[in-house]
Amino acid sequence: MVIWINSVSRRLPPWLLYMVAPLPVAWFLYLGFTGGLGVEPIRALEHKLGELGLQILLLVLAITPLRRYAGLNLLRFRRALGLVAFFYITLHLLVWLVLDVQIPAQIWADIVKRPYITIGMLAFVLMIPLALTSNNLSVRRLGKRWRKLHWLTYPAVLLGSLHFVLLAKGFQIEPLLYLGATVLLLALRLKKRSFGRLGTVGGARG
Repeated sequence: MVIWINSVSRRLPPWLLYMVAPLPVAWFLYLGFTGGLGVEPIRALEHKLGELGLQILLLVLAITPLRRYAGLNLLRFRRALGLVAFFYITLHLLVWLVLDVQIPAQIWADIVKRPYITIGMLAFVLMIPLALTSNNLSVRRLGKRWRKLHWLTYPAVLLGSLHFVLLAKGFQIEPLLYLGATVLLLALRLKKRSFGRLGTVGGARG
């Protein structure tokens, strides 16, 4: 199965992800206009976009462990997946700004006073330089600094997961599962880096 997936993935261009990315958004909008998002469609749309963005970020974190421990090589899609995740999270933020809160003064007050919004905004800010430098020109110009800059992915995903946990009202298992998955994936990647420092240059990749 892994061999088949690797074979198929080698034939698929990463840009296909950019074409597919708007489809879930169109589906969510359709559900919103037809009553499929419940009694609070704006809040539901906001939640779905944010959760989908977080899911894709977790997939980005999982790419290196999947290659290392399962032999599944999706590395060529990592940059595109990161940009697609940023696309969904940007839409998540815009829905909150434009459709939910709407009042500029209230937006700033919520960012300052509500910890889950403060953390969510910080995660988004960390993602901005990652999105802006996810191109071949930036890789060439920044050199080794590009890899160091993209370590910001780790705190960004961790803060995004924490944002989800704090957003939940009462005890909910789903946000905790996301946070647990984030911590596990970060631990696997840090473990890989530790072994790389003790061994050869292999730990500097991925």
